[in-house]
Amino acid sequence: MTAHAACELCQQPGGLLVAEGQAWRVVRVPDAAFPAFYRVIWRRHVAEFSALSVDERQQCMELVAVLERVLLARLAPTKVNLASLGNMVPHLHWHVIARFEGDSHFPNPIWGEPLRQPDAGHLAALARQLPDIDRDVAQACAMLQP
Repeated sequence: MTAHAACELCQQPGGLLVAEGQAWRVVRVPDAAFPAFYRVIWRRHVAEFSALSVDERQQCMELVAVLERVLLARLAPTKVNLASLGNMVPHLHWHVIARFEGDSHFPNPIWGEPLRQPDAGHLAALARQLPDIDRDVAQACAMLQP
């Protein structure tokens, strides 16, 4: 796999490792305000989705869909946000984030200014579920392995 010395996602996991395959890894981002924040990170250093082969693009998007399905089933969020920006870290990765109507930024993106104080009880309840969600994500991703 091609790695770049200056690339954060080539040099570091990018979060708590939940699942991995030869070409990708899935991590949970340690963000207290958004506990159900995951990333699908492509191992090979590419900046753009179009740099992947057709099969790789299909595999990548299936991983994103698997994460979304697990979050929907386990948490019943108001919305699951999917994003692949790469402006700050130009290494292909997808953000998969469970969002709730009462979170600090909803309905705005999580990267903007907060609109309200988060509900500490809701965040604590989400945090307690993370080990089980991580397990479900890992099991669902394992089903995609050839």
